[in-house]
Amino acid sequence: MSFDKAGSDNPVDYSRPFDVDVASRVHRLPPYLFGRINQLLLEKRRAGSDVIDLGMGNPSDPPEDLVIEKLAETARDPRNHGYSHAAGLQKLRQEVASKYLTRYGVRIDPESEAIVCIGSKEGFSHMCLALMGPGDTAIVPAPYFPVHAYAVMLASGNTIALEVSDSEQFLSNVAYTCQHLFPKPKLLVVNYPHNPSAATVEAEFFTDVVALAKRYGFYVISDFAYADVAFEGYQPPSFLAAPGAKEVGVEFTTMSKGYNMAGWRVGFCCGHPDMVRALGTIKAYYDYGLFSPVQVAAIMALRHTEAAVVRQSGIYQKRRDVLCDGLERLGWEVDRPRAGMFCWVPIPEPWRSKSDSLQFATMLLEKGDVAVSPGTGFGPAGEGFLRLSLVENENRLRQAVRQIGRCLSGEPVA
Repeated sequence: MSFDKAGSDNPVDYSRPFDVDVASRVHRLPPYLFGRINQLLLEKRRAGSDVIDLGMGNPSDPPEDLVIEKLAETARDPRNHGYSHAAGLQKLRQEVASKYLTRYGVRIDPESEAIVCIGSKEGFSHMCLALMGPGDTAIVPAPYFPVHAYAVMLASGNTIALEVSDSEQFLSNVAYTCQHLFPKPKLLVVNYPHNPSAATVEAEFFTDVVALAKRYGFYVISDFAYADVAFEGYQPPSFLAAPGAKEVGVEFTTMSKGYNMAGWRVGFCCGHPDMVRALGTIKAYYDYGLFSPVQVAAIMALRHTEAAVVRQSGIYQKRRDVLCDGLERLGWEVDRPRAGMFCWVPIPEPWRSKSDSLQFATMLLEKGDVAVSPGTGFGPAGEGFLRLSLVENENRLRQAVRQIGRCLSGEPVA
């Protein structure tokens, strides 16, 4: 449910009825809410419009040169083009374990408590397939990143979405749900720094999550995709650093964000050994692992580019300030995120009382040549908001603000 630059030349209308007898799990998925915007984005670009795309969190900066060079070097070796192993190279899993120890003080057994995924999204989806079934319920954050809800649905499970903006209230609602739902929820999904709202927590939050998991007997999946992108000294805490966390759950991380390797599809799952093994069992039937040269290059990135990861956070912080400063000058209410790649902002008045988020986003694209993600694409709790990504450079973000201002004032953009 986002704007895909790489695939925008051939958009798929996911809302069109099927001519074949598809499984009920496919019918459970809602219509593709961004279909109209994606089509309009394609049409405008084909007509020559320079649309500024703040819709998808698709990093526009490249990885470090040494990472690309290692990929090319390894790919030239004919021995590296066979099938890999679904669990990932041992040395890559060791590097992930080393990062957890260095940054979070968490000891990970690379043999039994870590596995390489083809991006964390693939790993999360297959973990749901390993854990969930008919009659099982997962608690997911609201508003939700689409895969958090729909991977559960595709695994034939049910979801209950709980608002994440107030972390104490979220935990209270989790406890209330466990006390009053029968059978009790099987899974809790947590996602901090949160996508789309950019909500953050402190380490004590996960101590409480572990306590609830042990009290009510549910498993935990922590989606830690934005672990490497934080601002002004804030360090997002790892779920696995909480005492007892590996007894109740796992954590997914990725190299897509801080390392600028989104298209490389390198993710990891670490934690509870039986949950990791269950994911590995599913993956053994579905894939032969990640292309080995990509894994070798990922090892180089983890070993040698941590300073670049820190610099990249600084780049995103400057972009955040440019975008937020500009929107504030337009009179928008902006809560500056302290982590992640997005700004989550309410639609300003008087438009909020006149249109929903999809209509407003469509207007910005039609009249302002700026693409944003309407909040409704992240579930009912997202209505009334927009998600704006920080992937464009500072000059493009300034231009986007100017175009938004002209659009809302009725002036022509060009």
